[in-house]
Formats: sequence, C-alpha cells, structure tokens
Amino acid sequence: MKFKRLLIVEDDSTLKTALFRALTKIGYSITTATTKSEALTWITSQAEWDVILLDLHLPDGNGMSLLTEIKKRGLNIPVVMLTGQATIETAIEATQKGVFNLLAKPSSLDEIANNLSAAITAATNAAMMTTVSTPLHTSSNLPSVKKTGIVGESPEIQQVLDLSQRVSESDATILIQGESGTGKELVARAIHQLSPRKDFPFIAINCGAIPSELLESELFGHVKGAFTGAISNRVGRFEMADGGVLFLDEIGDMSPSLQVKILRALQERSFEPVGSTKSVQVNVQVIAATHVNLEKAVSEGKFREDLYYRLNVIPIIIPALRERKSDIPILIQHFINNFTQKRKSNISGFSTDAIESLMNYPWPGNIRELENLIERLTIIKGKGVVELKDLPIKYHTKCTQDVITETTTTPTFELPLDGLDFNSAVDQFENSLIIKALEKTGWNRNQAAILLKLNRTTLVEKMKKKGLRPPEDPNLINDNLDSPTLPMSEALSQMDINL
Repeated sequence: MKFKRLLIVEDDSTLKTALFRALTKIGYSITTATTKSEALTWITSQAEWDVILLDLHLPDGNGMSLLTEIKKRGLNIPVVMLTGQATIETAIEATQKGVFNLLAKPSSLDEIANNLSAAITAATNAAMMTTVSTPLHTSSNLPSVKKTGIVGESPEIQQVLDLSQRVSESDATILIQGESGTGKELVARAIHQLSPRKDFPFIAINCGAIPSELLESELFGHVKGAFTGAISNRVGRFEMADGGVLFLDEIGDMSPSLQVKILRALQERSFEPVGSTKSVQVNVQVIAATHVNLEKAVSEGKFREDLYYRLNVIPIIIPALRERKSDIPILIQHFINNFTQKRKSNISGFSTDAIESLMNYPWPGNIRELENLIERLTIIKGKGVVELKDLPIKYHTKCTQDVITETTTTPTFELPLDGLDFNSAVDQFENSLIIKALEKTGWNRNQAAILLKLNRTTLVEKMKKKGLRPPEDPNLINDNLDSPTLPMSEALSQMDINL
C-alpha cells in the first residue's frame, strides 16, 4: 500500500502528537510543523504532498497567509483547515482561498480522517480532468451540469449533481421532489443535457398552471372538431417531445381523471389525441417533478398509488436552501455576476453582517427568493457593497450572539413552595434551548450547533439521549440521525493513544 504524504501544521503539541499517532495508523506518512515558516520550508523542499492539515492560528502568522504563499508558488495541494474560532467571515475567506473544508475544534478523528481522504480524492479527480478529454462521473466535476445553471459546492447539492449524471444514461422515469424554488426544472434540464437524448427536444409543461379541462389537450393534442374551438389538429406535448424528454412539472396537482391517462401513456408509450381513436406511439423519457409529498397524497387518496410507483422509478430529492446554507455566499456571488452584467450595475459584494444575516434566514422561497432579492438589490443599490441596512427588514435575522444573549439570561419562574426537582428543571430548560435553536434553523443540526456554540457531535448526542426529533413535516429538514462520531479525545483513547 502506498502511504499518502500528509503535512500537519499545528502548534498545539498535544493535539499534534495525537493526530500523528492516530493518522499514521490509518495509512498516512506524516511530517509535522509548528510554525508557518517551518511548514513553508517543508512544503518547498518536499516534491509531493498529498494533503495538508493546517491550523488557522500559528505563532508566526496564520494559515490564510500560508495558503497565499502556497498559491504563489503554483502548488495545488489540497488543504483541510482547523480552527477553534470558526466564523462566517473565516469560512468565506477559506473557501475563496481554495480550502477544501474548514473544521471547528474539537472535531472527531473520523471527521478529520474523512475530510483528508475526500480532499485527496477531489484533488486527484481535478488533476485527471486536465489530462483526459472525456468528462469524469464524479460529484466534484460536472461541467455539463453546471452549464445548466446549477450552482453550489455543498455535499447536499453535490449528491444531487452526482446522481443526475449517473441516471442520465437511463431511460427510466425520474421523479424529482423538492420545495418550490429549489431548481427542480434545472435538474431535469441537466439530466437531458447529459443524456443520449440531448439532441432531441426538452418539452416542459406545468400541470398545476393549466386548468384540468385543457390539460389533456395540451398533453396529448386533439383533432379538428374534438370540441368547440378545435378548428384544426393540434400536436400535444407528448408528441412534441418524441425522441427527447417530457418534463411534467407539479404533477402532484394533476386531477385524478387525467392521472389514469398519464399512467397508460407511461406504461404503453402511446396515447390517443382528444377526439381521436387512433393511437400515437412515442419514444419519450418522462421526468416528473412536484413539491407535494406524494406518499402522503397517496395515503389520503389524492394521488393514484400505481401512478406514484410508475413515476418513482428513480427518485431525486432536491434540498431546500436552508439545508445547504454553505452555498448561500456562492449563490449570492453568482447572481451578482449575472445581474451586474445584465444591468450594467457595479455591486462589488456583500458585507460580512449582511451575509451572516442571510445565512440565518430560513428562505421559504428557496433559491428563487434569493435570486429575486439579489436582482432587487442590484437595481436599488446600484453599486458598492451591500450592507445589512440595505436588506429588506425581514432579512434582518438575529445573529448568533443575539440568540446566545437571549437564551442565556436567567429564566423567569416562580419557585414552588414545596420545591422542585433541580435536575429535571435544568433538563427541561436545556431541552427548550435545543428545540428553539433547531426550530429557528429548520432542524438543521449544523446551524443549530453554531447558534448554541456547541460541537455538532455534542448536539447530536444530546438529541439522541433526549429523543428530540423533528415533527412529521416534509418541509422540515430530517437529516440522518446516525450515531455521532466520538470526540477526538474519546476516539484516540479507544485506540490506546495518550493525549
């Protein structure tokens, strides 16, 4: 086995030793440095490094300045950064300087090891992309998808992009589910562009925007005289999409009577135009999308079960913007670039306070709402940096410090004359704080942990111990409640490593 060369730059000798021992056991050849200058010496003297684990704060400078020195030398070494004082501003700067991920101290050994491995894989894939002419099927390199307008680097959206590329070779029916404004049609168009059908039509129709009595004719067409006003034959969307892709948006809003006809068209790849007895054969891939929870609609008798299973051959779930908040700064810059070019304005960016406020906002309208906001600000602000005061009042969300100040004040209550169970009262107050943070962030545990100034693994452990789970609401985030990884000290102790 070839050992991966890892440079650990960390001035905390206890942590550095612990990381050295632990990561050596799982296959790394490790060199350590304590200062920025020592690290730079190792980086320039050693021919190849697979990855660097870098502390943000060093005795003779900081990790950000070391990154600048690395880039000046033309070295493309993946970097995972550690910091005990993670802020939105730091995260943005780290992303701009090309850091693979910024991890808060303390982080579990598993989390550090997984990020190092992922950073190496991403760098390897990027290097391969410069030497091969055909696109790679990797989540970090999807150029054809990105051309369709999908923007984001979060793990949540990368999973969608990766799945979209993998299913593009199939003719199976695809069901895209997600809230309004999340970009379901963009994903459908991406799949079409990546598929062998890309040179044939992509035909879209919104099933919820057309009255049910007219939708059948829109989908299947009609013949002359089929109904009042049918003065000539008309080709429907199914026939227009022959050879390509038919995108049925908001199919959850379709009437039950039309659901039967759609089911038959999917099963037999044929249909009769309205007023005709002659079947029309088509070669169409159907991609459907909905913001409705179809499983719930089936159980309530509002959607046909057999159609649901016919549509749900390959399900793709688009995350809400509140589930991928790390993409917000990237999306903001993307929309600034678009609207600045269109409107000849000169918006240079957003202040840290403005971005932090937008990061804390729940985004019920998702990406569509964010795009509309940036367009409005581009018009009204015109130039310069968008400050917090420039944002509409509803986007002035409380920052982390406001929440901490509010929740750490002494709670007001009357002490019963016969006393109370102290441990129970403290436990209830802790439950209340956790639930408030989770509700404020749409049950996103990463964001809730930031609000409470807790390590994410600590919050997950408390949630599991207390049995705290999100309510049964499809619009709320219900991410995996896998067993949390152990804190670094516990993980290393189990590996017979003395901190």
